[in-house]
Amino acid sequence: MNSFLRFGSLSLLLLLGGCAEFDNLTYDFARKPAGKVAILIDLSDQHAYLYDRGSVVLTAAISTGREGHDTPPGRFHVIQKDIDHRSSVYGAYCRPDRVIVKENVDVRTDPKPAGTIFIGAPMPYFLRIVGGVGMHAGYLPGYPASHGCIRMPESKAKRFYEAARLGTPVTVKR
Repeated sequence: MNSFLRFGSLSLLLLLGGCAEFDNLTYDFARKPAGKVAILIDLSDQHAYLYDRGSVVLTAAISTGREGHDTPPGRFHVIQKDIDHRSSVYGAYCRPDRVIVKENVDVRTDPKPAGTIFIGAPMPYFLRIVGGVGMHAGYLPGYPASHGCIRMPESKAKRFYEAARLGTPVTVKR
């Protein structure tokens, strides 16, 4: 079956199923998918889909890039996996004892107070797909709210992370 029909069928299932998320579908908790996996990020319905041998085996609600920080659409591949990744741009300025002095900073625009260090925002189970954009565990307010990354619940991020390998195809569609 071609990918258009497969995605069209999935859209129909989502429409008929209402807003309920397909939780874990056929995902095997005892082991990761054995076949060739692929990931689809749907910006319009704010969901990620993990495919194993052409079938959806796991879905996750997501929060993608907000206006001005759009998540780029296109065809990508997983180019980095980092289980304990931290942002190099967004985070907090802290004293050396890690007490926060200023939070929600962007190192490119927020001057660093004297005597502080930068601690990047945690991005566990990070799967980089292009530039500074990746999939990772994070806060989901129910709408696009990130700086371009694809956030998902930690339990789902962990399963996507376990299933993906370097080179796993990732399609981001509007």
